[in-house]
Amino acid sequence: MIDTKLILPMHYFFNRLTLCFISFLYPILTTAHTHPLHTINTEKAAKIPIQTILNTKSISDFCRDIGNKLGSVDRYDCNKQELRYSDGYSLQGYPLVYKEYPPLKSRQPLGKVLLMGGIHGDEYSAISIMFRLMEKLNQYHSGLFHWKVIPNLNPDGLLQNKSQRQNHRGVDLNRNFPSANWDALALKYWKEKTYKNPRRYPGPFALSEPETIWFSKVIEDFSPDVIIAVHAPHRLVDFDGSINAPKKLGKLQLRLLGTYPGSLGNYAGVDLDIPVVTVELASAGIMPSESDISGMWIDIVRWLRQEIPKMN
Repeated sequence: MIDTKLILPMHYFFNRLTLCFISFLYPILTTAHTHPLHTINTEKAAKIPIQTILNTKSISDFCRDIGNKLGSVDRYDCNKQELRYSDGYSLQGYPLVYKEYPPLKSRQPLGKVLLMGGIHGDEYSAISIMFRLMEKLNQYHSGLFHWKVIPNLNPDGLLQNKSQRQNHRGVDLNRNFPSANWDALALKYWKEKTYKNPRRYPGPFALSEPETIWFSKVIEDFSPDVIIAVHAPHRLVDFDGSINAPKKLGKLQLRLLGTYPGSLGNYAGVDLDIPVVTVELASAGIMPSESDISGMWIDIVRWLRQEIPKMN
């Protein structure tokens, strides 16, 4: 196998040169976004210590470390997906990677679907299953939808010696999105409802973390019709949005959990009116069976075919 670090030296040199942009200027530039919920309080940002990423890692490094951590995915499974670099990196230097299944010449897609897993680093199955779903798309992508897949939004949380829900800075990324109620409620909710549970810490301010900054930019640039986020282990389907929710996905039944300040469902599903389907697998440590994954996938595609055309 060819080591991409040997054939792409300029890529890594460029990454190091542009790292200051990612760490310092990117939050400032995002204030120019037209949607008010994307703005970042740069006065607050200036008071937060910046951890500069001195050593960015390659996709090969990412796949090697994923393979060493997860029992259901090895480095070869990961490498063969031909994941792509973006302009995003975690605080520990892991690339925030993605794979795209674009429109085909033979048909006009019904819409765009953003599929994401691994926002919580200790939900192993929610990351492992993303590789099984990419394998299905590799085999069956017909151009019916334009897909963008992000297999692991929180590599630092996963790839620590002891995996954790939060990112490297101890922030629950699924409480760090800039929902309209973040300033009023996020820290208040954390203090009064969770009693400062560190696993639920929403961060010092909305979009304080490189992972949520990057993902909110993906939402803005890709402009999905639907977002599907995979979690574990509540064994259900949750939904935020103004269209009909899926009643079931395979063996998982619809059961609404409500919204939280700074959650993706609150931010995208409520504020941006982009339907968010939250798939909660039955176990964080055990993968669903192949038949369960297939049943879930069939129901996802069926629901998308029914609902996305109604939005247009």
